[in-house]
Amino acid sequence: MDLRLMGNDSPIFQVLHHVLDAADDDKSSSNIPSGTYVRDAKAMAATPADVKEYPNSYAFIVDMPGLKSGDIKVQVEDDHVLLISGERKREEELEAGAKYVRMERRIGKLMRKFVLPENADTEAVSAVCQDGVLTVTIPKLAPPEPKKPRRLR
Repeated sequence: MDLRLMGNDSPIFQVLHHVLDAADDDKSSSNIPSGTYVRDAKAMAATPADVKEYPNSYAFIVDMPGLKSGDIKVQVEDDHVLLISGERKREEELEAGAKYVRMERRIGKLMRKFVLPENADTEAVSAVCQDGVLTVTIPKLAPPEPKKPRRLR
């Protein structure tokens, strides 16, 4: 796949593309990242997101174009990493007599990972997908009660 056709001609995409090709060509080298690792890195770099902090919560807004809410996974790993993922696939069949002249719309894996702050309530995560935009809201935990001074005498 030529990344320049997709409009991703930045040096990072060229390097990732080169590493992905090298990983596919030479499976014996332990110094080259696996193809899965590189594909995940490319998916994370190509999935735009905004993060907002409110007084009582955090909001993660992620573009997930062409995906239905049932095709998107929202998970919390290791109690502090938010993982949002999905995959957009190309239409299988074209109408009779139709052919592609140009294919620019992104297909493949969409993914983002966020390390959550310690005050994020990972037990109360909510997610809403509307018009291809996913909004994940995580409330903040109440601050711990300050310790009262002890009287020794």
